[in-house]
Amino acid sequence: MSTSLLHPRHWASWFAVLILRIIALLPFKVKMLAGTAFGKIGYRFFKRRRHITATNIALCFPEKSKAEQEQLVKDIFVANGIGFFEIAWAWWAKPESLRKRFSVEGLKVLQAATTNNQGVLLIGGHYTHLDLAGMMVNLVADMDVIYRKNNDPVFEYVITEGRKRVFKNVFERSDMRAIIRSLREGRVVWFSPDQDHGIKNSVFAPFFGIPATTVTSASKLMRLGKAKPVFVAHKRDLETNQYKITFAIPEAEFPSGDDVQDATIINQMIESAIREQPDQYMWVHRRFKTRPPGEPSVY
Repeated sequence: MSTSLLHPRHWASWFAVLILRIIALLPFKVKMLAGTAFGKIGYRFFKRRRHITATNIALCFPEKSKAEQEQLVKDIFVANGIGFFEIAWAWWAKPESLRKRFSVEGLKVLQAATTNNQGVLLIGGHYTHLDLAGMMVNLVADMDVIYRKNNDPVFEYVITEGRKRVFKNVFERSDMRAIIRSLREGRVVWFSPDQDHGIKNSVFAPFFGIPATTVTSASKLMRLGKAKPVFVAHKRDLETNQYKITFAIPEAEFPSGDDVQDATIINQMIESAIREQPDQYMWVHRRFKTRPPGEPSVY
């Protein structure tokens, strides 16, 4: 660790890390209850995120009544509140302690894809328990992960160290050469391409019927890494205190060789998984931030 991270300007970040470390020590049910309360508080006070979430839900679920949309927004904040506590859990938990907490559907799909020492690009979405699910998946499929660098150097250090403790390789998303090399070595690499990073290296493809910028790097990684695609989805069940991991492959030819078609398939697969448990997706992000030429901002 660089000694520069101990500078007083970073003390607030270290205090936040201390809080997260304490959270990680809480019993499971306490984490879920505290996360629920935190989410309800967030709904009341995080007005900007509430507006973004409500806009996303109105766009993606027009068939729901206003009351149903509002309830879904509240549920989303609760899921994100729980997710905050799950992040702390994931950074410091012993991986084996999670084995009893989840079930797997479609494991044979993943196992079939990894035959002949061929790499697999594991494509998933940004759900509220992403880091925790990654640890669970790693228990059944030794894998590497791709991440986006955190702007806060303290959190960047803590997050990266937490992930390196679990995964063999942790790649910053711009390190394409290392990712491709890992795939060619027959590794499973997790990649979530469902956030709006602007129009560069992206195409517009429908997501819940709305044009959304979707990165084309998944297709590029599969082509250059000679990798097979497998989709992963995950959800939590608070009634059983369990998580479910699902692996699947699309019925359509994928990759197709066409960036827009591939982006459409990716969005369709993620959308299908979201519809099973819509509150657990990260709707607090501006998924439709970048608009086609001539279209106004939806936010």
